Amino acid sequence: MAINVRTHAADILEYWLEGRHYADSLVNRWQREEELSNEDRNLLNALVLGVIRNQSLLDHFIAHLRDGKCDMELRNVLRVGIFQILFMGVADHAAVNETVESTRKGLRGLVNAILRRTLREKEELLAQIETLPLKVRFSHPKWLCNRWLETFTEEQVTALMQWNQAPSTLAFRINPLVPEAYDIVTSSPSVEQLEGHPEFYTSKKLPKSDWMENGYIYIQDPATQHAVNLLAPKAGETILDACAAPGGKSTQIAAAMTNKGTLICTDSNEKRIPRLLENLDNLNVKIAETEVFDWLDPAPEKWHGHFDGILLDVPCSNTGVLRKRIDARWRLTPENFEQLRELQLRILENAVPCVKPGGRIVYSTCSIDHEENSTLVQAFLKMHPEFQLTEDQQIYPFEHQTDGAYAAVIKKKA
Repeated sequence: MAINVRTHAADILEYWLEGRHYADSLVNRWQREEELSNEDRNLLNALVLGVIRNQSLLDHFIAHLRDGKCDMELRNVLRVGIFQILFMGVADHAAVNETVESTRKGLRGLVNAILRRTLREKEELLAQIETLPLKVRFSHPKWLCNRWLETFTEEQVTALMQWNQAPSTLAFRINPLVPEAYDIVTSSPSVEQLEGHPEFYTSKKLPKSDWMENGYIYIQDPATQHAVNLLAPKAGETILDACAAPGGKSTQIAAAMTNKGTLICTDSNEKRIPRLLENLDNLNVKIAETEVFDWLDPAPEKWHGHFDGILLDVPCSNTGVLRKRIDARWRLTPENFEQLRELQLRILENAVPCVKPGGRIVYSTCSIDHEENSTLVQAFLKMHPEFQLTEDQQIYPFEHQTDGAYAAVIKKKA
């Protein structure tokens, strides 16, 4: 029986809407269970992520095209079909016929009629987009759009949402802990330095698999460098990466230390430790020790006064990385910010006893919301006069053309 990828896409969207699964994990699960080819898997991924990224806009079109009730089964099929017609460049006959074929028989006539109307009105529908409210045009929750409009200009919010809607650029850094990596990678004609970020590179085609297998490169966004640069780890120091998995920043820290000193890498989830260990080993990190530890708990005595520097890359709202984390905008709620703030402050408080006099903590998020960033740091400093803020950086996608991020150096007075 021939595989109809559109059927799988609609099924995945139904599971995803339950709120218990991430879209990329569902796509990977379907590929394994249905034994999809790479070509079919890529199409499935494009359909699922494309629909989720454009959900509000697609629903706006469905409301225009469908005169009557639209249950979730029908809505998901129409989302998949309309997305293909308007945004994917799929041949019209394939978009319509394959989507209709993917639908159960009782709905096929209706789906066929709506998709053919979409074809007829395609230019008109596309022309509407520029006139729609930001939350519909760029498919972000209304509350999140309003929240940003209270902080940023409309021009900045528009640029931010445009950024979130675009496909991610593949960026990577070359691993200095493998001596031959730089010459091997930069000799490839496909590789070029990422503009404005001299330590990062991009490639016109997928990097060679052996580059990752041999630890020559690590796939990472340039926004990740700021926290490590502010931490400024030095050879011979004792450093803690408190929320370390999967290890991207840990490997940057080890490289900055030239593999000399001690790097303790902890994570609260035991299941993430194997991948962390694999990445550390693969990138030739020799100074790292790993341990399962949840920094919502008080630190053990053995770590009190132990570290020259601590990196706290805390759980956050992910508002700086919505371009990559497609699910996040629809999972986030206004209440999450207060919940996260309590969690973030607790982690920061529990790290306090562990830093040496004269040492520093770098507090880091991938958020662009001040409530989780500068506002939280100022609240912490009022409670802890023994610390002082020496530098912080807020990175915005609409300014820096990278993921959003925040990092602050909080130094303990000697």
